[in-house]
Amino acid sequence: MLRKLDKIRFRGHKRDDFLDLAESPNASDTECGDEIPLKIPRTSPRDSEELRDPAGPGTLIMAAGVQDFNRTEFDRLNEIKGHLEIALLEKHFLQEELRKLREETNAEMLRQELDRERQRRMELEQKVQEVLKARAEEAPAQQPPKGQAQVNNGAERRSQGLCPRVQKWFYEKFGEYVEDFRFQPEESTVETEEPLSARRLTENMRRLKRGAKPVTSFVKNLSALSDWYSVYTSAIAFTVYMNAVWHGWAIPMFLFLAILRLSLNYLIARGWRIQWSIVPEVSEVVEPPKEDLTVSEKFQLVLDVAQKAQNLFGKMADILEKIKNLFMWVQPETTQKLYVALWAAFLASCFFPFRLVGLALGLYAGVKFFLIDFIFKRCPRLRAKYDTPYIIWKSLPTDPQLKERSSTTVSRRLQTASSRSCVSSAPAGLNRDEDAGRLHGAKKGNFHEIFNLTENERPLAVCENGWRCCLINRDRKMPTDYIRNGVLYVTENYLCFESSKSGSSKRNKVIKLMDITDIQKYKVLSVLPGSGMGIAVSTPSTQKPLVFGAMVHRDEAFETIFSQYMKITSAAAAGSDS
Repeated sequence: MLRKLDKIRFRGHKRDDFLDLAESPNASDTECGDEIPLKIPRTSPRDSEELRDPAGPGTLIMAAGVQDFNRTEFDRLNEIKGHLEIALLEKHFLQEELRKLREETNAEMLRQELDRERQRRMELEQKVQEVLKARAEEAPAQQPPKGQAQVNNGAERRSQGLCPRVQKWFYEKFGEYVEDFRFQPEESTVETEEPLSARRLTENMRRLKRGAKPVTSFVKNLSALSDWYSVYTSAIAFTVYMNAVWHGWAIPMFLFLAILRLSLNYLIARGWRIQWSIVPEVSEVVEPPKEDLTVSEKFQLVLDVAQKAQNLFGKMADILEKIKNLFMWVQPETTQKLYVALWAAFLASCFFPFRLVGLALGLYAGVKFFLIDFIFKRCPRLRAKYDTPYIIWKSLPTDPQLKERSSTTVSRRLQTASSRSCVSSAPAGLNRDEDAGRLHGAKKGNFHEIFNLTENERPLAVCENGWRCCLINRDRKMPTDYIRNGVLYVTENYLCFESSKSGSSKRNKVIKLMDITDIQKYKVLSVLPGSGMGIAVSTPSTQKPLVFGAMVHRDEAFETIFSQYMKITSAAAAGSDS
């Protein structure tokens, strides 16, 4: 397009140069692009007379006029052509701008909204017309007859002066209260959620800790009273409480303690240094907030907060699920005790005076809190036998425990059915150990045959299904032998790793627990935060420790392996000493 404009301008320049050459007597040869150069010879008066037409001077003038006319028409056509090309270019540019504006403003949506608003306006106009029409129809029907209107004119004139005064006085006295009782549609407010920020997360955690500090300190003081942390304080509190309950002053005593606590808080807010706590408060070191955190520190912070939130939510869910299962008769023998206790309390409240029932409950609460709980905390066996509330609460199941029980019940039924079929098809001399080994090998063969062990070597109850992990043997150079995915088992004397892609037992790994020289938790990738998900095992046959990495239940596996290792080594040491 720009080339077309340049061409049009170039043609215009050529036309102007041509006219200048034609008009100027001293014009020389001119080059105009691809055009043939024009040379106009200089003529003398004698030559002009020789060239003059014998018919007269009018013929030359007419010929010059025809040439000028043809030249002007040609120039006009070129000029019109140039204007046309410019107009086409401007049209193209305007179409592009219009398309961009349509894309930006989205005229279709605006048009749809405008149509909807027009439709709403028409509906409202129709409704208004209907209302006005209905009022016009009701007005003649409500007009009283002329005689009655004349009778009522006097009464209306007398009441016109009294009613506005009464209304004005009523509005001035009670108008504000009437406005308060006016119903208004509830406004739906949407709270804006803040984006995730490490600094904001740390600040909220500290705020939560500071806000929960009074509650936690109150619970610690109650626990200290029950545990007789300070003998004199607990003895005084027990004496005062029992005396108040006996004389019926328990509620005034609690109200007085609340007033006393508020008074002390007022003095502390005024700057007084008062410490009213049985357990001495330990001042924790408050770390100043960091301005800039690295990526690993932010990731570790998120992991710590997620772990705390997970544990807190888990405890709250356990409590709520136990309460729900208690009232839903999930465990009938436990709910039955609560049912009998509620009936006893109901009958006692119906037949005995309230003061006697309150006295009995207050005395039982004091003895239970100060004496019985103290004895039960010091004697766990006695508590497990005779502390009824504790036994009931511990026996209540949660929903995951119920699912686990149902799954174990189904598996036991299946095992019982399969064992019966195995016993019926097995010879008479088959013992229980062989039966158990056959049950374990129902999916993938016998355990001792997979690892070439004796028949009495079976996985421990903790790792019956094994722990999924990957074995990293850093002594090998081949990639296929360097890392292997599989399952790790622990028996009484061996640590067994079964490769998931093993066609034979050559790719499996068996380590004798007595041959282990060192075992410790290991972090495969030091870049990642946390303590890692691996276990490093050192043996005399390997130059570098064998690493069992990518273990989800790393801590459980480590405790099991370490405890079995200590058990074997201590038994071997005791046998050598004897």
